[in-house]
Amino acid sequence: MKLRRSRARADAAVRRVNYATSPLLASKTPPGRSRALVGLVALAFLLLVGRAAHIQLIGTDFYQKEGEKRFAHTMQVQASRGRVLDRNGLVLASSVAVPSVWAIPKDFQADAKERRQLARLLQLQPAELDERLARSRNFTWLARQVEEPVWDAVKALGLKGVHEQREYKRRYPEAEAAAHVVGFTTLDEKGQEGIERHFDELLRGRDGSRTVVRDRLGRVVEDIGDKIEPTDGRDVQLAIDSKVQFFAYRRVRDAVREHRARSGSVVVLDARSGEVLALANYPSYDPSQRRNMSGAQVRNRALTDVFEPGSTMKPFIAALALEKKLVTPATPIQTAPGRILVSGIPISDSHPHGVLTVAEVIQKSSNVGTVKMAMQMQPREMWELYTQVGFGKRPQIDFPGAVTGRLRPYKSWRPIEQATMSYGYGLSTSLLQLAQAYTVFAHDGELMPVSILRRDEPAAGQRVISAQTAAAVRGMLRMAAGPGGTAPKAQALGYSVGGKTGTARKQEGKGYTNRYRAWFVGLAPVTDPRIVVAVMVDEPGRGIYYGGEVAAPVFSEVVQQTLRLMGVPPDLEVKPGIVNRNVPAEPESF
Repeated sequence: MKLRRSRARADAAVRRVNYATSPLLASKTPPGRSRALVGLVALAFLLLVGRAAHIQLIGTDFYQKEGEKRFAHTMQVQASRGRVLDRNGLVLASSVAVPSVWAIPKDFQADAKERRQLARLLQLQPAELDERLARSRNFTWLARQVEEPVWDAVKALGLKGVHEQREYKRRYPEAEAAAHVVGFTTLDEKGQEGIERHFDELLRGRDGSRTVVRDRLGRVVEDIGDKIEPTDGRDVQLAIDSKVQFFAYRRVRDAVREHRARSGSVVVLDARSGEVLALANYPSYDPSQRRNMSGAQVRNRALTDVFEPGSTMKPFIAALALEKKLVTPATPIQTAPGRILVSGIPISDSHPHGVLTVAEVIQKSSNVGTVKMAMQMQPREMWELYTQVGFGKRPQIDFPGAVTGRLRPYKSWRPIEQATMSYGYGLSTSLLQLAQAYTVFAHDGELMPVSILRRDEPAAGQRVISAQTAAAVRGMLRMAAGPGGTAPKAQALGYSVGGKTGTARKQEGKGYTNRYRAWFVGLAPVTDPRIVVAVMVDEPGRGIYYGGEVAAPVFSEVVQQTLRLMGVPPDLEVKPGIVNRNVPAEPESF
């Protein structure tokens, strides 16, 4: 009962309250506070209006650019790199569009199995794939310039965040056969070696651009702005004949393998124009597959390696002696007892020959006979001839890496040095320089400028010796490459040939080792020379090291193949067995 009466009294008290007479509600708000509140609301409104006006009217360009940064992208439109062609228009290097795989890491989704499959297809280790995905949140290359089947397999996985973009990739149809001529480029098609490097600016062209809007998945939604069209690179046509190049490469490769040599090189020149028809080296590499490439494979040995040319210098001494009227081809020279002293230092032949004519001195490669001719001359006269044919000077050729070689000033020559330089010791040269020097004999006494680019018209030669002297030396070279000479294995089926062997110990420090270089340089046909061929094999390793045994057979086969490809008719009657590989060679003095 008491509880019920208490509740009733409380209800009655609530009913008696007059809210209109409440002191809190009945009090008036101060006018200043109301005005301040209204002012703040008005100020906020004005600020919003001002901000909207600034965005819409004053800062329009800025905010549009900021918006474009988030959705608009300027894409480079890659120019197509120019082709490298051989003299007949066959492609040695060209660019084709291939897929490159990229990803948006923040969108990438794949389970462990899919990651392993993706890594395997892209030839990556799983850890390497993870590392690439961790580089950035918005973009990363997974693999560039992959083959179409690879991208098809990646696309079939259906992985989110993995995309494809087309890029140009360089193709090299002749692979390792022409690698040292053509060279290669980087993934971005920047020339690194050979013709690709030397003519990089011409081949590369100029890239264009286009501005596009992309969605968050990287897909192009639309083009905006003006498009700048790319300017494709220009083609470069070489003097190289790809068929001659391939055969020269294959033949020197076989010789290196047969003799277990360290390396080998072949240079083929057009004797009439000075054009380089072939420049082959072994070991080589495939420009399209450079994952395990070594420096030894990349080096263009025919241009970069220098060596003492040995007995290949003897025809120049004979030519100079003929020019100076000191001798004729039939002048006898006493070479017995096969040994001569110069400044107390002995110079020897491989064995005593007795009396030899000047022509026989070259045929038998006699050191003694050559020194006796050289010592009748002034050092300046020898130096001038060597300089005129290009020794000690960098070849003027549009190609990187060509070296100068070494030819000391004649004023510093001692008598023994003059003597040794007459048969190729004490100076150095590259195989290309040696081949060019022999154009003097092939082109009637004129030195022909060499060119790696095809010429529309033959260049003018530089007169060094008379046509009569050149013809006389060609006769000596023919004897040297025939029976009784140092290189009967240089004989070519159907074509007359002439040339000179060279064999020299390799220098190490101030002395010479028992390791050798063997080479042969010559011309064909002798009756009307069309080509000059120089062959060098470095460090033959089977106990056979003479140039006439190692390099001359390479010369023979390259000459036959090249002249046939050039359509040069045989100047000798072709008979079965006319080239007898068993004809004994004269032991060479070196």
